[in-house]
Amino acid sequence: MRLDKFSNPIFNESDLFDALYTGHQIPLSELMTDLSSEILEFSKLTETQFKSLDPSLQNASIEDYDAALQSHWFMPAEYYNFNVEEYCFAKCTTSEEHIRVTEELTEFKNRNMYRLLQWLKFFIDTCKTNNIVWGVGRGSSVASFTLYLLDVHKINSIKYKLNWHEFLR
Repeated sequence: MRLDKFSNPIFNESDLFDALYTGHQIPLSELMTDLSSEILEFSKLTETQFKSLDPSLQNASIEDYDAALQSHWFMPAEYYNFNVEEYCFAKCTTSEEHIRVTEELTEFKNRNMYRLLQWLKFFIDTCKTNNIVWGVGRGSSVASFTLYLLDVHKINSIKYKLNWHEFLR
């Protein structure tokens, strides 16, 4: 296996056969592969369509590639439409909380990180639905009251007087 310039793993025929012979359950259609004659033959025999890099991105700069990936998050459509502001403001009980959420959400928007908040809501909902335990809180993320309202962590940063600027430095 090798990594392309974007750090995507690219598998060759030896990697694929080693994985298959050792019993690994691999979703083959999710793997990006070299286009060798052996892999093309294997693809025909098994009727497997391997994943390939979007041709429009093959010659992209790393910055353009990253921007393209940032535009698509793997989550259900309902979360793309999830209104983070409405949800967070509905959970605020004091003017101090409302001001804090306003400041934080403004900064999330300025940094083009609003979609991340939607994805985090999806992730936390998925954990809750499947009884998956996640951490109480870690590092500078506990300084964000918005993340607390989204249940990403359990530390009320206002109660403990944590400066939200510590998170988005």
